[in-house]
Amino acid sequence: MGGLLKIEVLTLFPGMLKGFLDESMLKRASAMGAARIRVVNLRDFAHDTRRTADDRPYGGGPGMIMKPELWFEAVESLRTDNARVLLMNPAGAPFTQKDAIRLSGEHHLVFLCGHYEGVDERVREALVTDEFSIGDYVLTNGVLPAAVMVDAIVRLLPGVLGGGAEALSDESFSGGLLEYPQYTRPAVYRNMQVPEILQSGDHGAVDAWRREQALDRTSRRRPDLLK
Repeated sequence: MGGLLKIEVLTLFPGMLKGFLDESMLKRASAMGAARIRVVNLRDFAHDTRRTADDRPYGGGPGMIMKPELWFEAVESLRTDNARVLLMNPAGAPFTQKDAIRLSGEHHLVFLCGHYEGVDERVREALVTDEFSIGDYVLTNGVLPAAVMVDAIVRLLPGVLGGGAEALSDESFSGGLLEYPQYTRPAVYRNMQVPEILQSGDHGAVDAWRREQALDRTSRRRPDLLK
């Protein structure tokens, strides 16, 4: 789709993202107008004096559940017609490079970062378009998964990553393989030498070596990618 990517992250803990968004590539993406990233405090949509965001679960059980009212008001105030509403959820689909590529072509992404024991199910049923997990483990809240996804998505926007399209095409997962080993100067360090073929100047031989190394590394470390 192209154009500015608008990203909004809904969370009870906006301070967790402050430094992350103000550094490196994400700062550059905002400065160059490739992405506009905003963190929204979910408590701003609570109407009681305590700014309550959670309550006890129906049916009993440990922990607290995030109330639906805040989510509905927040999403409805932010969502545009073409927005994807993404819930960070351990039960969601595993987030992959293919998802990052697909989402980098969208116009508007709204990330929902839950906390406590989870989010009222009605939020998922009525508001969410996509659910993602970044791994088979449980984190304190959804801010870190959202940060991981934002980074993976924004770096794919045109002009954001130094080196252009070639830098993206050679990295892990871009062609279904893990990336080949990389070296730089000096040619010998502590008796460890850079492979001679990389110093040969024979680009065809280098490409073949890199392909062979990528296949070997993938078969040993991630054979599931070759199926």
